Amino acid sequence: MTSPGPPTQQPASRRIAEELRRQIHAGEIATGEKLPSERVLAERYGAARNTAREAVRLLAEQGLVTAKHGRGVFVREPRRLFRFGSDRYSIKNRETGLTPFRLEAKRQDKTPRIDVPSIAREIPPLDVAERLGVPADEQSVVHRENHYFADDEPVQIVSTYLRWDEAKDTLLMQPKTGKDGIYGRLEELGHVMTRVRDEISARMPSPEEAAILQLLPGVPILEVLHTSLDQDLKPFEVSRYVHRADQTGLLYELPVE
Repeated sequence: MTSPGPPTQQPASRRIAEELRRQIHAGEIATGEKLPSERVLAERYGAARNTAREAVRLLAEQGLVTAKHGRGVFVREPRRLFRFGSDRYSIKNRETGLTPFRLEAKRQDKTPRIDVPSIAREIPPLDVAERLGVPADEQSVVHRENHYFADDEPVQIVSTYLRWDEAKDTLLMQPKTGKDGIYGRLEELGHVMTRVRDEISARMPSPEEAAILQLLPGVPILEVLHTSLDQDLKPFEVSRYVHRADQTGLLYELPVE
C-alpha cells in the first residue's frame, strides 16, 4: 500500500486572507474600518507585498472588502441589496409612486440612482423574441438599457425590451417616463400587469458587464430574465436583470397553490 504524501501546504496569500476574514467576522476589524496597507500586512505576516496584495484581492472577491481610490481598502457593510421578487410589482407598492428598485433601495436605507445610457430600436435577442412574441430577424423591439446604483455602487444592469409598434412615439422612448415608470405608460397602452415570470440563473459576466459593474475577477453575476404578463396573460415586456452576486440577494415569498 502506498503511504499518503505530506499534506499540501496552503498558499501564504490564502492563509493571510483567512486570518483577516476571521478578524472581520469576529469584529476585530470593524465594518467601515480601513485594512492595514500591503506593506504593513507583508511585514506582519512575513510575506512579500504581492502576497499581501493577493490576500486582499481574495477578500474583495468574497465581498468582504472594497477598495476606494486614493484612500485604501475598507471592510464592507455585511448587507446585500435584496430584490423582493414576489411583491416588487404589487398594487400596494405601485401606490407609493416609486419604481420597484427605488422602493427596494429606500426600504434598505440605500440611496438609489438610475442611469439610462441608451434607448434604441433593435433586433431582439432570440430568447427575448420568443418570450415577447416578436420577429427575431427585424428591428421589432425598443431596447432600454439602465444602470442601477445603490449608494453610488453599481449593482445591476437592466435591459428592457418592449414592442416597437407600441413604444414608438411615446414616453417609453424617453429616459424619464413619468409617474409609475414604464409600467404606468404600458398600462395606458392597455397592459395591466397581472402575472410575472422570472427565470433565474448564475453565470460569469461578460467583459462589458464586469466593467460596468466594476467586478473583480472571479465574481459571478445573477441573471433574472423577467417577463410581464397582462390581464389577457399576454407578454408585453421582457427585461434581463444582471445583478452583481456579491451585492445582491433574491427574496421570494410565494403562496402554495
